[in-house]
Amino acid sequence: MTKPRLSRNSLATLAAGITAPAYDRGAVSAGIVHLGIGAFHRAHMAVYVDDLLADDPSWGIVGASLRRPDTKEALEPQDGLYTIAVRDAAGTHPRVIGSILSVMDANSQREDLLALMADPAIRIVSLTVTEKGYCHDPANGELDEKHPDIVHDLAHPGAPKSAPGMLVEALARRKAAGIAPFAVMSCDNLPNNGQTAKRIVTRLAALRSPELGQWVGNVAFPSTMVDRIVPSTTDADRAEIAGLIGAEDAWPIMTEPFTQWVIEDHFPSGRPAFEKAGAQMVKDVEPFEHMKLRMLNGSHSTMAYAGYLGGYDYIAEVMGDGAYVKLIHGLMTEEVMPTLDMPGVELGAYRDQLLERFRNPALKHRTWQIAMDGSQKLPQRLLGTIRDRLKAGQGIERLALGVAAWMRYVTGVAEDGGEIDVRDPHALKMHAIAADAGDDPGALFDGLVALTEVFGTDLAENGAFRASVVNHLENLFDLGVRASVAKVVG
Repeated sequence: MTKPRLSRNSLATLAAGITAPAYDRGAVSAGIVHLGIGAFHRAHMAVYVDDLLADDPSWGIVGASLRRPDTKEALEPQDGLYTIAVRDAAGTHPRVIGSILSVMDANSQREDLLALMADPAIRIVSLTVTEKGYCHDPANGELDEKHPDIVHDLAHPGAPKSAPGMLVEALARRKAAGIAPFAVMSCDNLPNNGQTAKRIVTRLAALRSPELGQWVGNVAFPSTMVDRIVPSTTDADRAEIAGLIGAEDAWPIMTEPFTQWVIEDHFPSGRPAFEKAGAQMVKDVEPFEHMKLRMLNGSHSTMAYAGYLGGYDYIAEVMGDGAYVKLIHGLMTEEVMPTLDMPGVELGAYRDQLLERFRNPALKHRTWQIAMDGSQKLPQRLLGTIRDRLKAGQGIERLALGVAAWMRYVTGVAEDGGEIDVRDPHALKMHAIAADAGDDPGALFDGLVALTEVFGTDLAENGAFRASVVNHLENLFDLGVRASVAKVVG
């Protein structure tokens, strides 16, 4: 018998024991607009808010898809409801989330979305738009004023395409109406994400008018650090969830038990009681951010490139190889942890927690998925740590292997000669560089390190960096990735 679609009407018929919203969703009103309503937001922030709506129903979320309408198409027939499924070795544990009231498609509902963002009831606009969505230069964190979307938004400010353009136009409307600004809360993996967002949005506002730029410069942009692993949802996941909850869910979210959210407590127009849902409210997020970017994300990227090249589809499979485990343990312990200043935080315990999370066999986190957009992830995840260690005259052997594995990966050719589907904003450029380099690892390094938007100018001129990465590249081409990893760890 066909199962009903998950929706407001089918909540009462869900399988016994399924946790669903216990509050009256009809009494919930929107207080947050979230730009970029993908899987990560629905596995993280939306869950925290769902925990709080029974106490304060004024903080419901309206999500917005900026590029594709697929999330809207999946959730609209479900009245915004969806399932989050926490997976561990004991099994899959589903829960229905109700904090998302609706999803808007910015392309077809742009004016409605801007009007909502200008509504005084909206006190927070949050973002998970990925590094690309900020239309910035990753090398210096400044607005890319030649970005096509920014050029468009300056020419057509009332019909913006970019996330920064949406924020500026909504804030401009609030200013004109005498309405207090909302707080802009970035939840993306960017260094100093709040300050980065503020710098970009304020600059774009100033390009529209100096007065608007000055006003936007006083808006609150709290930084955050968010952490939860969220693999892509598969058709097999959908089938499993339908069997568990007794209803069809077009887009359930699969995740791990661990979740962390560190938030700079700066919300002049108010905020939900995030701390009651387990968030850490702090004065300075930056140390936690560095810890996560360098330890978790740096390890993830290294495992993604070296693991994919080694024939491993999932992170848990990578962690089943003892040589890779030694590599990642040594990467964090010997090269990353000494660069972090975290009083009161036991970094060794955090490292062990990460290793345990990576081993979770129920979490099907694809190496190929993590490998996407590496040119924009590498600066924060690996290159910052490398710069710190080079400046201190310290070794970078494991970090350099991660960079070399990325360079080998973006050639687009696997060890068996097959094609790698490289998803990256610079994929075509990098493919051309690899073609010109041929089988010369030094030429490949020189071509890729010349991408200043990734490496800046300092690393291209650093002899120790070149020597270490090229040495690893030679091994990757001559020996293969598994033998190269084994050689590094002894």
